Amino acid sequence: MSRRQASSSVSLALLHTSPVHVPVFDGLRDADHPELELRHHVAEELLTRARQEGPDAVALDVRDALVRATGDGAGAVLCTCSTIGAVTEAVGHDMVVPVIRVDRPMAARAVAAGSRIVVLGAVASTLGPTTALVEEEARRAGRAVSVRAELIDGVWELFEAGDSEGYARGVARAVRAVRDADAIVLAQASMAGAEEFVAEVRIPVLSSPRPGLAAAAALVADSV
Repeated sequence: MSRRQASSSVSLALLHTSPVHVPVFDGLRDADHPELELRHHVAEELLTRARQEGPDAVALDVRDALVRATGDGAGAVLCTCSTIGAVTEAVGHDMVVPVIRVDRPMAARAVAAGSRIVVLGAVASTLGPTTALVEEEARRAGRAVSVRAELIDGVWELFEAGDSEGYARGVARAVRAVRDADAIVLAQASMAGAEEFVAEVRIPVLSSPRPGLAAAAALVADSV
């Protein structure tokens, strides 16, 4: 949790399912939104159960996590986990502050980039929710899109082992292998590190942390 500002200030609460996201979003805050106070809430068990039983199985626990996150002066909540993103938005509708999933702005950018969108995921549980999100954003924009979802075999084990560079390079190899696409969506926030290894790719390779944080920061600003 950042203590850069007084505890009475309006802050952004972040709901994570892995502690590795905390320094990533702190770094983005420092670079892009230095006046924004972040309050991190990590609930790893939500992703574990969602992968085993499906995202809907953790709906009540997600709601409890949101209640805790909004209880410390937050002006908005950002869910950084794509697997439980749809559930988080659904149960967050009646919260006292806005709740946004980190990958929604990314999905909107993908739809704007073209009609052929490839969603890459490191775990199978995120492919369905991310595909559905891209299709939802396409309907909102009145655009016809074709979404193809692909699971990258063998890279999630690297992430779980703490090999962040090996994980990013594995994702990058999958990105370079994509054909017949107008945009590539990296379904999980943890995949953003692959962007530095795919500079030669000529189509947009989109990750969620930076645009997601920007959208959430705007919601906090509106709440002040």
